[in-house]
Amino acid sequence: MVEITRRAALAAAAGLALPWVAAPAHAQTTRIRFAHPHPESDSWHRAALLFAKTLKERSDGAIQVQVFPNGALGSDPTIISAARGGTLDIALTGNPYFTGLAPKLNVLDLPFQFRDRKHVTAVLDGPMGDKLKPELEPAGLVVLGFWDIGFRNLTNSRRPVKAAADIEGLKIRTTPNPAHIKAFQLLGANPTPLAFTELFTALETRTVDGQENPTTLILNARFFEVQKHLSLTRHAYTAGILAMSKQRMDALPEKHRELIRAVAAEVTPKQRQMNEDAEPGSIAKLKEEGMQVVADPDRESMAKIVVEPVRAEYVQQFGPELPDAIQATGA
Repeated sequence: MVEITRRAALAAAAGLALPWVAAPAHAQTTRIRFAHPHPESDSWHRAALLFAKTLKERSDGAIQVQVFPNGALGSDPTIISAARGGTLDIALTGNPYFTGLAPKLNVLDLPFQFRDRKHVTAVLDGPMGDKLKPELEPAGLVVLGFWDIGFRNLTNSRRPVKAAADIEGLKIRTTPNPAHIKAFQLLGANPTPLAFTELFTALETRTVDGQENPTTLILNARFFEVQKHLSLTRHAYTAGILAMSKQRMDALPEKHRELIRAVAAEVTPKQRQMNEDAEPGSIAKLKEEGMQVVADPDRESMAKIVVEPVRAEYVQQFGPELPDAIQATGA
């Protein structure tokens, strides 16, 4: 979706070939390119369009956002790299892809850590979120907000997963996040990190047996076409990081920087609510599409194996302060 000025729209209506006409010189038009890997049907894209629409309205057309969904500008690592280098303005992808740049962020991905969405909100929108956001600034990124991917659930093409023992031997696509990889290793699986943009093909060709993502994304990415079994393990929560190129942000007029931050803060809870509202219906739809769903697997058998060892590995590197603070939040 390309936002254009009213002048450009009138010119185009008159038959002129003006794919993107600049606003008058005095208007100081700011053009922002925003990329993410999720499908257009996903809440990320709908919220990104809302972000673009709101910015245009609040700036009287001076800030125009072009949104590129579905990995159109590259994989998760590619768009992060582009934002760091200043060739892309905003990158939105999962927290696990940022942990190589800011390893402390891995704390958000520890298994069975978040109790529910209320706990997630209290952590991400509270002092903990404020403490974590600056972690990416040395890498050239400004965090505008923590968007929602959701609680991760396991799918595969081989068998139902009712307990920890059923995971053993499965080749599972994971993110490159150390917590995700370690957890599946402990469960006896073969974790295989892949970019989200590569995942459907890997499942279709049986390069991997399964994957783990929230039900909303499983539905929107149409994984039901290549996966038979879904287990509602809710074994980890994943935030999405809305990150802007620091180089680009610093170059903007102060009033534009303030407006971008304000609109991001306004859209972030709306995006999370989109996912929360869609989750029950997504499970029902996946059943309609033929997926066999284990609604209440033995999560305790999984947590018993993974929680303490994965947390201990994090604590050994960074200390207990951050995971302890997360557990204490809202308790």
